[in-house]
Amino acid sequence: MNRAVKLLAAKPRSVAELRERLLEKLWTNEQIVDEALEKLKDYKYLDDEQFARDVALSRLRQKPQGKRRLQQSMLQKKLDKETVETAIAEAFEKLPEEELIELAIEKRLRLKGEPKTRDDLKKLCDHLLRQGFGYDLIRDKLAALAKISDEILESDLLHSAKTISKDKNLF
Repeated sequence: MNRAVKLLAAKPRSVAELRERLLEKLWTNEQIVDEALEKLKDYKYLDDEQFARDVALSRLRQKPQGKRRLQQSMLQKKLDKETVETAIAEAFEKLPEEELIELAIEKRLRLKGEPKTRDDLKKLCDHLLRQGFGYDLIRDKLAALAKISDEILESDLLHSAKTISKDKNLF
């Protein structure tokens, strides 16, 4: 029981994670671990549903990411798939995916700058896909960004063309 409390004090864990960590030691057995886990559940120290909600919200606040990536990282916590789905749905109600992708795009643009070429735009798209955002959402957000970039690019090209034609007239 003491080891279980110490492990939970270090960081929150799911029931399955804690069970696995407790069974690592040779001096313990499944009966002792099960009794300890039941006591911890009775004391409300262990609750997979609350743990899943907390982890989902925490991950989204730390780093904007899409549903796929969040789901993948939450399943590594040895949680029930249904519990994970519920927690993710609740987290995205509080922090909508549209806002998160905008934060991710802003951060990427701050670090890498505006995409100037089609290749740069593809790199941004690939980055957002790796972050777990859906293709349709990425396409919609990048279409708006590309439209703004195209307008800037066209005005720059027009300005460059005027400058070149003026320079030709000088010779």
